[in-house]
Amino acid sequence: MGRYFGTDGFRGHAGVDLTADHAYKIGRFLGWYYAEKKRHDAAAGKLVSDFKTKIVIGKDTRRSSYMFEYAIAAGLTASGGDAYLMHVTTTPSVAYIAGMDDFDCGVMITASHNPYIDNGIKLIDSSGYKMDEETIGLVEDYIDGRLHVFGKDWAELPYATDDAVGAAVDYVAGRNRYMGYLISMGIYSFRSMKVGLDCANGSSWNIARNVFEALGAKVYLINAEPNGLNCNRDCGSTHIGGLQKYVVDN
Repeated sequence: MGRYFGTDGFRGHAGVDLTADHAYKIGRFLGWYYAEKKRHDAAAGKLVSDFKTKIVIGKDTRRSSYMFEYAIAAGLTASGGDAYLMHVTTTPSVAYIAGMDDFDCGVMITASHNPYIDNGIKLIDSSGYKMDEETIGLVEDYIDGRLHVFGKDWAELPYATDDAVGAAVDYVAGRNRYMGYLISMGIYSFRSMKVGLDCANGSSWNIARNVFEALGAKVYLINAEPNGLNCNRDCGSTHIGGLQKYVVDN
């Protein structure tokens, strides 16, 4: 495991172990790195159609997720990359879109089933899988101020200026496409079935109902009112008793 990124991303107490400065630096590096890599590839004779970095970003419902989303997007656009924001969505949806669309990588802001005070940043490669350790190591080197890549040391990365500054793009369409993909995977109809869903006040709360209803189910939801502070609080996969009782009662 790395200095910051473990087996499931960079996690910690939001604002303590994982800060907005960390998120900004991650965005700064990724926005610069992929564009610089394309320039080196082109110089080596490889075919490169676009030198702009494009990264898709998703987040869960934690209050701190908004802080990290904006910090990453600020760093990314400051380095000249474009940030495509899927907003509140699930980790698999970011992986799916990163792999299906023409993105250099994906970023998911979440600490999964941890309490709301925690958060995390997961990096996903252009195929929709966990980012390779070599690139993650370079991110960590930049955070620590000792980046050496492309044959030189980088005390600081250049800022984009003028029309090279990146843009932030609303990409809720990516989330909708993922829902369509899930629905298309349904082999059997759920018509006449009553399905109870515990959304844990988390990132699936605005996806789950649509998918199950599209497959014909009569859907009953609990814990689908996120307020930024109640993610996983006495609900979800770590507190399954609530859903068990709800299913029996209904």
